[in-house]
Amino acid sequence: MGDNLAFRSWYYFRQGWSTYFAFIFAAVNTLTVTYFLAIESYPELKLIFPSFPIYVGIITLIGVPLLVFIGYLHFKRSAAYRSEADIIFEVNPFVRRMLVNTELLIQLNLQLTENMIASSKNEKMSQDEIKNLEKLKKELEQLIDNRSFSNKMDLEYLKKNIST
Repeated sequence: MGDNLAFRSWYYFRQGWSTYFAFIFAAVNTLTVTYFLAIESYPELKLIFPSFPIYVGIITLIGVPLLVFIGYLHFKRSAAYRSEADIIFEVNPFVRRMLVNTELLIQLNLQLTENMIASSKNEKMSQDEIKNLEKLKKELEQLIDNRSFSNKMDLEYLKKNIST
């Protein structure tokens, strides 16, 4: 796979920083700043949130379910995540290759299953079926022989053969 330790380490560092450290640090920072600069300055709010631990508890009880719901909306109800997934397929040749290979395997398994069923019924393949099978074989051979991780053949195959 990848032997470049520096880039792999950089990737792991960014994941650790953005997913864990920055998230936790931002949450603690936001809670601290909002309480000590905003809540303590307004006596009305101080009645609702008399101490920092109570403020953190109330905000957590409201914030966590709200943020879970917003995350759900992002993944399930908005076009944002679908766009992100499209971009990942466009820019990551390994993910793209995996999807193309899966689609090819499904086509081949379907064809093999049809041929096994016909064979078990002692039916011979028609000339059209043989031509279709030869056409499929030729298309697969061309794709396999010419595609690489650096060219866009897998992406072109996806756009041509898989509707979204």
